[in-house]
Amino acid sequence: MRVVDKPWGHEEIWAETARYAGKFLIIRAGEELSRQYHEFKEETICVLEGVLRLELGRRPNVEIRRLQPGESFHCTPGTVHRFCADDVDVRLVEVSTPELDDVVRLEDKYRR
Repeated sequence: MRVVDKPWGHEEIWAETARYAGKFLIIRAGEELSRQYHEFKEETICVLEGVLRLELGRRPNVEIRRLQPGESFHCTPGTVHRFCADDVDVRLVEVSTPELDDVVRLEDKYRR
């Protein structure tokens, strides 16, 4: 397993092939990923621990969903989204197509 440190927590990549990828994302309480979309990557996430705040869309028209453990979300290319952990750490599993570097950041508090 490959661990990738991020400013919001870390990723544990457990599968990476020419056809698919799988990883765990651990988001620390109070942290968030960038508001982003993917041009080609398609992903499905499932919350394992904590409550994920899922933000969909661009400002000012952002829809907020709260995903509990066991709930999932399928993200198609072009869908603007952000994953956030509010009060507790969030652990989720992501399976996706293999384009792990396909990230178009629209907002990022870490200035990446």
